[in-house]
Amino acid sequence: MPTLRDDPADAEAISHKLMVRAGLVRQLGAGLWTWLPAGHRVIENVKAIVREEMNAIGGQEMLVPVLQPAGLWQSTGRYEIDELMKLDDRKGSPHVLAMTHEEGLAFHMSRDVRSYRDLPLFLYQFQVKERDEPRPRAGVLRTREFVMKDAYSFDVDEEGLGAQYELNRGAYTRIMERCGLDFYEVESDVGMMGGSGAHEYMAPCPAGENDVALAPGYAANVEVASANPQPVEQPPKLDEPREVPTPGLTTVDEVSGALGVAPGALIKAVPVIAEKRGMVLVLVRGDHRLNEIKLANALGESFRQATPEEIAERLGPAGFIGPAGAGVPVVKDEAINAVGGYVCGANRADTHLIGVEPGRDFQFEEMDVRTVAAGDTTESGAEITIEPAIEVGNIFKLGTRYSEALGATFLDEGGKEHPIVMGSYGIGPARIAAAAVEQGADERGIVWPKALAPWPVELVGLGRGEDEATAAAERIYTELSEAGLGPLFDDRQANAGEKLTDAELIGCPLRIVVGKRTLAEGQVEAQVRATGEDSRIDLENVAAGATALLDAAR
Repeated sequence: MPTLRDDPADAEAISHKLMVRAGLVRQLGAGLWTWLPAGHRVIENVKAIVREEMNAIGGQEMLVPVLQPAGLWQSTGRYEIDELMKLDDRKGSPHVLAMTHEEGLAFHMSRDVRSYRDLPLFLYQFQVKERDEPRPRAGVLRTREFVMKDAYSFDVDEEGLGAQYELNRGAYTRIMERCGLDFYEVESDVGMMGGSGAHEYMAPCPAGENDVALAPGYAANVEVASANPQPVEQPPKLDEPREVPTPGLTTVDEVSGALGVAPGALIKAVPVIAEKRGMVLVLVRGDHRLNEIKLANALGESFRQATPEEIAERLGPAGFIGPAGAGVPVVKDEAINAVGGYVCGANRADTHLIGVEPGRDFQFEEMDVRTVAAGDTTESGAEITIEPAIEVGNIFKLGTRYSEALGATFLDEGGKEHPIVMGSYGIGPARIAAAAVEQGADERGIVWPKALAPWPVELVGLGRGEDEATAAAERIYTELSEAGLGPLFDDRQANAGEKLTDAELIGCPLRIVVGKRTLAEGQVEAQVRATGEDSRIDLENVAAGATALLDAAR
């Protein structure tokens, strides 16, 4: 095991630093990681738990190729996804390296399912996924190649999908608990997967790149979370809007400071170009951020930011635009109310309007398009907190999007044809491993949950050459192995400090040290990694003593 003393120079996440230093992984290229023997053992432990839970709810394991004909992805409209890796074979035929396997499974269903009697089905695999990730980061947390457990359900109707979806929710909860993770099940956006509903399984930790909105009885990805905004003090109403000079003031902070009003009393206007609607002026409170995922879902179409040239041509100079007299459709976020007069751009250089009221001074379509913030409240009045988390799993109600596109249908009892109703259920073993490191690590190294540890016990021999301690350590290694504890045996000719430091870095749940001093007393030293609790085990009962300590550990 090639352990390292120092952190990788480019590492920021704890899991990145420790998984490299502990000899679990090594980088092959940008976003490409090799799992060394210790790391591979962790991944196999995760897979074993996942496999047991999938089998317990009726899953059947299979394997679908990563390399797939591009036509399948063109049929579903996902071929244009930027992150999808595309290539041509030597004959010039276009192919993709799959990032998920809905297309492949729907294709097979279109060939092999004929009748309602063939359903339901629940199939899963552990397979490599490829993703042309533009910014790989945080070690194994965001990569271009990874192994994923992806499962797919096939039913005759939404009721059947709902039943399989709930079975997977239960299985995912058990998987997270068995892996020793702190986690949240949160409502999420369906994203590129499509469908009618989704949940994500989030492991909270500082390295997480997702934000979760939390309150008693509520958990949602910030991408889709909704909440009641914090109140803001607004200027008094005016009979009509009034212009005020704001030379060179283009930011919310500059304008609010100059006018002596709260940032939330401003209207921030964001011009976007929707795929079908064209230019739309989206309004959020000055102290809020536009949530682009919620906006796309609310519009029902994709959009892009308007260019400065487009803004100047249709509205006015950037930094001074507003909804009054804009002449384009307006979407107002729900948090903007009509209690008082707002401040917004006047669509003229160096000028803003005060006393602007929605409804009186501009017409709008109201939508929930802002990003919730810490301190907002739920409908029950509970305060929202925001916590970073790693997404380790997700489940989707896909419906008939893929089956309709690829002709996956069945005949009902009356001989009528219907599209198969699908669900998709993914879990990332590497992300579970990294999340476990993030959540459990201390200043000395990794602290593995017992279920994921590469070895339950690390046996450290402090003998030299063929001395008594070396012989005793070898006997204990055999005893532990025969007892099914499968120890990692550090029999290197290294000093005690180096061996003990590496043992703490690697983080096996139990460490047993065989040295001359304790041998003279007929004992060996034992330490539980999670608690640091030290104890002694009699030489004649090492396996039994180790088993008892492990059983008591988390």
